[in-house]
Amino acid sequence: MPSAPSATTIEVDRDLVVSLRLAVGRLARRLRQQTEGGLTASQFSALSSISHYGPITLGQLAAVERLRPPSVTRMVSNLEDAGLVLRRADADDRRVCRVETTPLGRDLLERTRSRKDAYLATRLATLGPDELDVLRDATVVLERLLEEERS
Repeated sequence: MPSAPSATTIEVDRDLVVSLRLAVGRLARRLRQQTEGGLTASQFSALSSISHYGPITLGQLAAVERLRPPSVTRMVSNLEDAGLVLRRADADDRRVCRVETTPLGRDLLERTRSRKDAYLATRLATLGPDELDVLRDATVVLERLLEEERS
């Protein structure tokens, strides 16, 4: 099976690359600004992963977040100090700890996600039907771009 062409073997529209990077970056920044609780983007991402995969070990969290274990340990300690996660010894191996979200952490995630969704819905409401159709199609393409990132 032939391998996928790389950016060096195909002609990439440089203007598209730059425009897409800037637009996605600005949108991500605007959405991050909707985060409650004074969390950094990395802390919010870790809290989201803990909620999704938890109870999760610190090693598993480091792999999911693509961070080094010492960074994850500090991050989880900060989240724990804020009352957003709870660290417990693993039932099968007391040397391993697992992290899970607390009710306060789940509430913060829900409020923040609702704020982000409301912000985006407000912005999308300014677009016409044709533009919304373009975004629907573009979302599928963006998801495809990220597929290999998930493995």
